[in-house]
Amino acid sequence: FRTAPMGNRDVSFVWSGDTAGQGWGIDEDRGGMTTYATMQGHAPDFFLHSGDTVYADGPLQEEVALDDGTVWKNVITPAKTKVAETLDEFRGQHLYNYMDKNVQAFNAAVPMISQWDDHEVTNNWYPDEVLASDDRYTEKSMQVLAARAAHAFHEMMPTRQVLSEPNRVYRKVSYGPLLDIFVIDMRTYRGDNTANTETEGTPFLGAEQLAWLKREMVNSTATWKVIASDMPIGMMVRDGDTNMENGANGDGPVLGREKDIAAVLSFIKTADIANTVWLTADVHYTAAHHYSPDRAVFQDFDPFWEFVSGPLHAGTFGPSTYDNTFGPEVRFAKHPEEGQANLPPSDGLQFFGKVDIAADTGVMTVRLMDSADVELWSVELEPKSVT
Repeated sequence: FRTAPMGNRDVSFVWSGDTAGQGWGIDEDRGGMTTYATMQGHAPDFFLHSGDTVYADGPLQEEVALDDGTVWKNVITPAKTKVAETLDEFRGQHLYNYMDKNVQAFNAAVPMISQWDDHEVTNNWYPDEVLASDDRYTEKSMQVLAARAAHAFHEMMPTRQVLSEPNRVYRKVSYGPLLDIFVIDMRTYRGDNTANTETEGTPFLGAEQLAWLKREMVNSTATWKVIASDMPIGMMVRDGDTNMENGANGDGPVLGREKDIAAVLSFIKTADIANTVWLTADVHYTAAHHYSPDRAVFQDFDPFWEFVSGPLHAGTFGPSTYDNTFGPEVRFAKHPEEGQANLPPSDGLQFFGKVDIAADTGVMTVRLMDSADVELWSVELEPKSVT
């Protein structure tokens, strides 16, 4: 057991997301969830799980035939034979992942900072949703399901809590003078999934979380401020044919949920908050994005980086389409070839990211890695002096 440093020393951590999704559970003949073992080999100070810690809406089949003629054989538990509805079924989603030998060894050695996204409850959920047309569910209220899922999540992945809001996910984690991590929650406070083009905006982070994030960031004295986001900014994540899941909604001005993102970015510029980096997962491939007002429709922000990595152990997808509102530029991406989707972990397209911050220079090195421990791409970020 090791606490965060009080003084200045090198910091190293890994991040990723998406565990046991799209039908790919624990196949012991293939070594189980091997990306966890690869990450452990780097002996990181901690692990940031960027969401989809479980797939509570993803029952497993005992066997899945693969394109190469082999068979994927899932370990099966009662909880993984149906969608989770009861508290015990949500607990069972987490307990399933903890059966994997790689996860066990990793969790015994590496502290975790966890956040949630949608699959801890069900795909693309929002608080006021009613599952009227989904015959898999006898419990139709999303608020009931989300409450049970949150109960299980915080039991299985304990976080420091506040009395004013039990089971709150968003929080700041300080890791010495070099690093503050701002874990945000893009799920709990959002409005309904729509085309996301409301001119007046629509809830995403929620007023209280947005105020908290601004306050904590402006008070931060750490060299680097990492915003741990459960969804990317400029990649378009769809919910059906017309609705959108995240902030991005297509090229053009700030609309819908983009209002909250614009508020954060413009505040960072106005408050002169230096050295912000966004880390996320969600889209099941890895990428490095640079955002700049020179390429953007909305221009009231300073340039920044967003790094995407995942899945840890789930189906691989991609690529996404992009929204020019905040001017993203893809500096690197690795994903399946066009026309391929839900590739199994055995295909090797499983990803994580590694961050190293040097105590002597403050330089942050970000590496995008695969499950075989191959470094795919890296960049060194020089810190700006704090005024």
